Amino acid sequence: MKMNEVAACFHCGQPVAASANWHVTIEGVPHAMCCPGCAAVAQTIVDIGQASYYRERSGYAAAPGAAADSASEAATLVPAALALPEDDPNIVNDGDAREATLLVEGIRCAACVWLIEHRLRKVDGVQQASLNVATEKLFIRWHKDKTTAAALLEAVRSIGYNAWPYDTTRHDAQLQKASRTLGRQLFVAGLSMMQVMMYVAPEYMAGDDGTLDAGMTSLMRWASLLLTLPAIAYSAQPFLKGAWASLKARALGMDVPVALGIVAAFAGSAVSTVRGAGEVYYDSVTMFIFLLLASRYLEMVARRKAASALSRLRHAVPEMAMRLACWPESRAAAAVPAGALAAGDHIAVKVGEAVAADCVVVDGSTSVDLSLLTGESAPQRKTVGDAIPGGAVNAGSPVVLRVEKPSRDSTLAGLLKLIERAGSAKPQIAQWADHTASWFVAALLLFAAASFGFWTWYDAARAWPVAIAVLVVSCPCALSLATPSALAAATDRLLGKGALVVQPHVLETLHRTTHIVFDKTGTLTEGRPTVQSVDAIDGARIIGILRVAGALEAGSAHPIARAISAAAAAHGAGAAGASGLQELAGQGMQGMVNGVQYRLGTAAYVAGLAGGAAPQLGEAAGTPMTAVWLGMQGRWLGRFQVSDALRADARDTVAFFQQQGKQVVLLSGDQQALAASVAAQLGIREALGDCMPDAKLAYVQALQAKGAVVAMVGDGINDAAVLSAADVSFAMGSGATLAQVHADCVLLDARLPLLVETARSAGRTMRVIRQNLGWATLYNIIAIPAAAFGLLNPWLSGVGMAASSAIVILNALRLRRS
Repeated sequence: MKMNEVAACFHCGQPVAASANWHVTIEGVPHAMCCPGCAAVAQTIVDIGQASYYRERSGYAAAPGAAADSASEAATLVPAALALPEDDPNIVNDGDAREATLLVEGIRCAACVWLIEHRLRKVDGVQQASLNVATEKLFIRWHKDKTTAAALLEAVRSIGYNAWPYDTTRHDAQLQKASRTLGRQLFVAGLSMMQVMMYVAPEYMAGDDGTLDAGMTSLMRWASLLLTLPAIAYSAQPFLKGAWASLKARALGMDVPVALGIVAAFAGSAVSTVRGAGEVYYDSVTMFIFLLLASRYLEMVARRKAASALSRLRHAVPEMAMRLACWPESRAAAAVPAGALAAGDHIAVKVGEAVAADCVVVDGSTSVDLSLLTGESAPQRKTVGDAIPGGAVNAGSPVVLRVEKPSRDSTLAGLLKLIERAGSAKPQIAQWADHTASWFVAALLLFAAASFGFWTWYDAARAWPVAIAVLVVSCPCALSLATPSALAAATDRLLGKGALVVQPHVLETLHRTTHIVFDKTGTLTEGRPTVQSVDAIDGARIIGILRVAGALEAGSAHPIARAISAAAAAHGAGAAGASGLQELAGQGMQGMVNGVQYRLGTAAYVAGLAGGAAPQLGEAAGTPMTAVWLGMQGRWLGRFQVSDALRADARDTVAFFQQQGKQVVLLSGDQQALAASVAAQLGIREALGDCMPDAKLAYVQALQAKGAVVAMVGDGINDAAVLSAADVSFAMGSGATLAQVHADCVLLDARLPLLVETARSAGRTMRVIRQNLGWATLYNIIAIPAAAFGLLNPWLSGVGMAASSAIVILNALRLRRS
């Protein structure tokens, strides 16, 4: 059958419009697709080597439009049987170990995180299991001979959650479904609470004055019971399901005391209603459910905000691209999935569109917005021959680009791989909070039982409400949210500014660092030679010197030659044509300009043409410089002084850390004299030159042996060993080298003020974490005994628990604005 005769999408079975032009080649045969979503999913299935799915399937997959309405339906875009085979590209092989990052469906709060991690760590062979509550990503590392990916997925599903290979479409659908469901549950709980309050208010106001007869009291209690049922059966599901999952996993999760409090209060009230005697707590039950759901809704919003920068990055590359199949003969373009682009393809990018892969401009010129990649808001000008990374947004004019790397190997893909590492572990302070929370739940249940026993002996009528109040007032969620909520808010803000926190301990360790060790070249300096001064000799004009030197160096790739060419261009000295060029390695360049022979290079080399010794000229104070001389037959014309310039913000950065009481050290592979000179200009007291990578490593390890906490700042290219060895490390990131850095944090646009901002953020974050932990601890120390002594009734306890979680979350969100 010809493609233009196909009536149904090969992926989902929906009708294909006559104007549709989406096709995917599956097992050598092109098949029509109804939309770019189906084309992208089908291409993904082919790319991961699972094209056999289309031979073996028993029906069509769900259409992407349907997937947008349900996270569960979204899962059918890639069948469950293909969810995570051992050869899935989502699984990373590391010797005998395997790693995978998954998306977990059904995360409600910190209790879910604790339960899933606890369940997975009980599986034999699991080496690490860490779930990031902000991004809902689960990182698992396991021994390949002891368990399988399928077994791990089954372990997660056995406690009521689903896990899938991370997919942006599925994640978006999951977030929408969770938000709608929680919103409906909150609405039902609020409606029940208001209606119940109407029925219990008369009994509260009447008190024991006898104005409310027994029949009316019984009627109102039965009405309250019926109105509370929707809140119990529907709105309380997150707590009841969470508690049941914890008990199935033989663990005491944080939902257990909450669910026990709800069930105990409702059951006690129902018994009193049927008997016609005793206290009822319908108002407390509905209020507690409403307030706790409101707290969880606030937590969910906070998680979404904390992951906003990551979400923007994941959506930075479009799913489709306009490929020019016959460029340059024709500009006819066809939409193809971004994942189908290959090196050498040509694509057209309109104004406002994102670039789908790393490319080079081949036609036109434009300005591009790199703010999502580097945090730098100013557009950058790009013309023919310039590289543009994937994820950049075309902010100028339409251009034609040649694809240099497929989308999966692009700069943005490398950045996202680094982000996948972020959140794959937890800092020590978060691990402490999780461990404490698990013991807290067990101790709370014992304390509630003891309180119930005491009040049964002392005043049996108060035993039940006191036990309920103790269960309800506790707030282990606040304890577990104290650290991750603050870290998520801080790292999101830093990512928006261009600092990618890869490892979870960065802020915690940087805050207690004693030594800041800087590499020189590319870190404190620009990393490229620049002309610092031009001296004219014997009446020569500087503009003429620059014009001749620019002509001689125009075709050279040497860094110093490029510096001189750049200086000539900056001064408007258009380069004249040069001929007869001869380059002597390590000496310089000789050539003819306008019929005159010139030499440019070392003093000894130029002296061979100019004659005599080089003139004595004053030396510039400060950094030692390389002198490049220019001469012609019998005459010296000028001198260029070239050096690697200091970064404009280096001095302020060093001063900041010194003011913080940190000891700043300069390590460099350059000569000791040059390292000492740079250190002197920056106010660094200790500088070591002539340091090869092994010497840098030895120096840092020696500091650590003395008890120092060392932060290393380098360019991330030649300092992999010392960056890995430091307690916390920072790399000056750039597009081509981004994926190769070995640091804990990447300064994406290589600006030193980002390091200062990260240090300030670390201080603020640790203060907020201490405040959150202090508040959660103080609250429980005061509230639980108060409930045990009968000073708090169940509904007031519910207010306290919800408020405790809300305070922790709101305090953490301040970090996004500071």
